[in-house]
Amino acid sequence: MNLPEPVKLIDLANQVAEIARAAGADILDIYSKGAPAVTMKADDSPLTQADLRAHRHIVAGLGALSPRLPVLSEESAQVSFEERQHWERYWLVDPLDGTKEFLSRNGEFTVNIALIIGHAPALGVVYAPVPHTLYMGVVGVGAWKTVGSGPAQAIRVRPQAATPVRVVGSKSHRGASLDGYLKRLGPHELVAIGSSLKLCLVAEGTADLYPRLGPTSEWDTAAGQAVVEAAGGLVVSTTGTRLEYNRKAELLNPEFLAYADRRRDWLAPLARTPAA
Repeated sequence: MNLPEPVKLIDLANQVAEIARAAGADILDIYSKGAPAVTMKADDSPLTQADLRAHRHIVAGLGALSPRLPVLSEESAQVSFEERQHWERYWLVDPLDGTKEFLSRNGEFTVNIALIIGHAPALGVVYAPVPHTLYMGVVGVGAWKTVGSGPAQAIRVRPQAATPVRVVGSKSHRGASLDGYLKRLGPHELVAIGSSLKLCLVAEGTADLYPRLGPTSEWDTAAGQAVVEAAGGLVVSTTGTRLEYNRKAELLNPEFLAYADRRRDWLAPLARTPAA
């Protein structure tokens, strides 16, 4: 599928960035008032008024853009596959990625908005409200980071992995699969951080590798993947294929790796030694 002209995508990404910032302000308004009321969703993940308020703001903002496209959000994921499988372009949104980080008040949560075209992210915006840091990527064009009211700075992945390898991992989700992978990886430094900030650290060259060997949903990764790919990195499943979207009824991703250095075989440490 043909992509819009780069200049149009950049303009669109800038508009989306303002929507993400405004949603982030809504989240901070609730964050500043202390512990919010929490309900549990069907999958036992927490839901707060911050999630819902940001969702409403983002849906309204995206609905005002031209062309008007469907929106698939974590907080409105009831759209049937029979309907959305026909979507050629749509917005994929996580209004508050890292609700557990929000509740623990460590500041490591984000607003994620991605434009999906032909099963892949074309642009993505990740906004971290607490440090007022915004990441924006337009695939095939470039990626940028903005801190506070400062200017946007172009970012690129680190083309050669550091020694030891700098790995980012989840602060809330870690298991034996990741521990086994890291053992086989060899010398490394692990930095634990929440939400899609892990993908953004790969994009800006602060980290070399993000192995996600546990469940994620499509709205968790699309915006960050766009930033990583726009910055020159890769996000692939454990079979080595690019992570794609809206291919199936369930909205769960396969396990994946995000990385920068293309000369190294990051999939090799996935191999398990057969039991004796």
